[in-house]
Amino acid sequence: MTIPAGSLLTAQDLRKTYGPTTALDGAEFSIHPGEVVAVMGPSGSGKSTLLHCLAGIVMPDSGTIMYNGREVTAMGDAERSALRRTEFGFVFQFGQLVPELTCVENVALPLRLNGSSRKEAERTALAWMERLEVDDLRKKRPGEVSGGQGQRVAVARSLVTNPRVVFADEPTGALDSFNGERVMELLTDAARSANAAVVLVTHEARVAAYSDREIVVRDGKSRDMERVV
Repeated sequence: MTIPAGSLLTAQDLRKTYGPTTALDGAEFSIHPGEVVAVMGPSGSGKSTLLHCLAGIVMPDSGTIMYNGREVTAMGDAERSALRRTEFGFVFQFGQLVPELTCVENVALPLRLNGSSRKEAERTALAWMERLEVDDLRKKRPGEVSGGQGQRVAVARSLVTNPRVVFADEPTGALDSFNGERVMELLTDAARSANAAVVLVTHEARVAAYSDREIVVRDGKSRDMERVV
């Protein structure tokens, strides 16, 4: 794979096995700032493993991941954890909001973990909640809001630290089509305006339609559909 000039995050020849199961078998990836790339493939194809490796959550058995000129695959646990806390954002299928906290406290949580004061963190959180059209839910807890609302709160939380890369793993998988499309519109618009890259794992074509480019993962191998002739 030739690394495209200006890439923010790249992976070359990633291999990962879990016992006798091969999850990644030479997978490759690249993304530019402000770009939305959909990673598609059937269940068990290796797409979520690829996302977890790119985000530094799981280490590949071999291969190289580079982020902004730094080799993620050469980092220790603490360095990768700091990267996830400060420069990466995450949106999961079921939001994974903290049920004991209010929505604004959930969105402010990454800032609080990075040392911001409560007042400053919640002020920034409210600005993002307003952008995601959920600022009226600031005092409600996750159990008191709908699935679509909760996922928008989760998107606000993923963007609150102004990350360079947002990893979205099936972000609309638990939503109906209307709410799913609204979440994707808000996520991609907000990320592009902030020049953040979005790695979007999905098996749904209607969700992938919000991306600039698609990479298909099958049997642990990746194929960039834009470069297939």
